[in-house]
This record gives sequence, C-alpha cells and structure tokens, in this order.
Amino acid sequence: MLLAILATSTILGAPHAQADEPRWGFGSGLGLTAGTVNGTVFNLAFSGDYYLDRNFSIGPMMQISPMGDLFQISFAGVGRYYFRLNNGINLVPFTGIGLIHADLDRRTGPVPVDRNDTSWYIPIGVSLEYQASHNLALTSTLIVNLHDINLSPSLRENDQTSVALLFGFRFGP
Repeated sequence: MLLAILATSTILGAPHAQADEPRWGFGSGLGLTAGTVNGTVFNLAFSGDYYLDRNFSIGPMMQISPMGDLFQISFAGVGRYYFRLNNGINLVPFTGIGLIHADLDRRTGPVPVDRNDTSWYIPIGVSLEYQASHNLALTSTLIVNLHDINLSPSLRENDQTSVALLFGFRFGP
C-alpha cells in the first residue's frame, strides 16, 4: 500500500515535459575519404546528437569504409556547436575523440598485404547545413581525421591523416 501511495505521488508530482527539453537527433552522410592507406575510398557516416540546448549537442559518430581492399571503421564522441544564421543556413564546427580500426587485405600486386591496426582517432570538421524544415537539415560535411594507423612492415608509410567529404541529412530540434 505504501509503495502504491509513493508511486502515485511521484507520478502526480513529476514535472510535465517541456518543448525545450534536451532531446536526441541523428544524422547520416555518404561520400569519399581521401588519404587512406588504400587511396580514396567510399565512406558512410552516422551520428547521434543529444542536444543540451538548441545550439550545442554531444553524441557518438561512426564512419565506415566497407568496400574494396580496405575495411576501416571509426567511432568517436563528438561535440557540435550550431551557428544558426538568419537565412536557414547553419555552420556547425565539431571535434571529438575515439578509436579507428583499419584492415587492409590486398592480395594482388607486387607485395600482398594482409595487415590491420587500431589507433586513437580525432575528427575535426565543419558542416554546412541548409535547414529544409524545422527539424530536417541537408548537410555537406568536411572532416579531417587525425590518427596513427601503422600497417608495417608490409607498408613503409604510416597513415596519420585522411580527409572525408560527405553529403547527407540531420534530424534535430
């Protein structure tokens, strides 16, 4: 009986949800990444955004390159700040930190390569968004990926940076 009274008083005394409360959004992008250990590769990106207020979000970001000789996947926690201009354009710089894993399996050529490595990962980027509706934005994103992929002794060079150009969308408040 005491538990029922406590539950009822908690439900009745709980504040009602407000329209301006923080909430989740998500985005996706499709494009190319240049400067990888296998040259320029196809790239998919996905992100989740928890909006602390209308102009700042934090959340996970994943980039994946699933085709060809190189399989590369990266995860990072990212912070974004939204500069909302009056004409429906948003400028969104972001940065974060996480991990990247690269697996190169090149069976043809003068030196066959089957190596993989995992490294720290720092994405630094900016998105230019067009606010198509209240909660949908069309995006173009440029990301400089800093990392230290080392596939030696098969390859003499370390992969320390790559640049991704993506086009997609973002849902948010």
